[in-house]
Amino acid sequence: MKLFFDIETLPAGKESEQAVKHLYQKYRQKGSGTLKNYNEFLRATSFDGAFGRIFCIGYAINNSVPQVLYSAREKEILIQFWQLAQNAKLFIGHNIIDFDLPFIFQRSVIHKVKPSRALVGSNCEKDAVFDTYKQWTSGSSCAKGGLDRLALAFNEPSSKTELDGSKVYNYYLNKKYKEIIDYCKKDVVLTRKIYERITFAY
Repeated sequence: MKLFFDIETLPAGKESEQAVKHLYQKYRQKGSGTLKNYNEFLRATSFDGAFGRIFCIGYAINNSVPQVLYSAREKEILIQFWQLAQNAKLFIGHNIIDFDLPFIFQRSVIHKVKPSRALVGSNCEKDAVFDTYKQWTSGSSCAKGGLDRLALAFNEPSSKTELDGSKVYNYYLNKKYKEIIDYCKKDVVLTRKIYERITFAY
């Protein structure tokens, strides 16, 4: 069972507001940061598993139509993901080693949801994870491997037309949840196509 997946994340929510404001004050006191105001600092937490949140996880099993794990309760998304993960032989995604999997793990720790698989850290199941970004760039500091770039290179439809990761939070604020979910599904489809190309599985 191959599990293709992608996550969409959001900045910290109301429950973390005081903690984030505290960190922002410390950040301002150091005076060496590049983020100019609190709103920029808050938005940057969408990359930080300590305070950022998972909006949804898109996934596809083998060649199936993409599905989405989505709930108003982030904990429920995590529970469902780890249930799904139990039967997967290979986890496939784009930049999942450096971002998606650590973020999922960190949010699982925050919500006290025990992972069903060891997918991060020194004792992780390395053979169970295939990162299309890592495979494409092969450790080269010169290689570029964004999904949109590879879509163009492989003559595939890009998932990043009207929406991309930088706009997800704005769509969320405007309650465009369906658009975010559809975008996440498109990322899963594109990731699967990239996987098939770079593994010559077509």
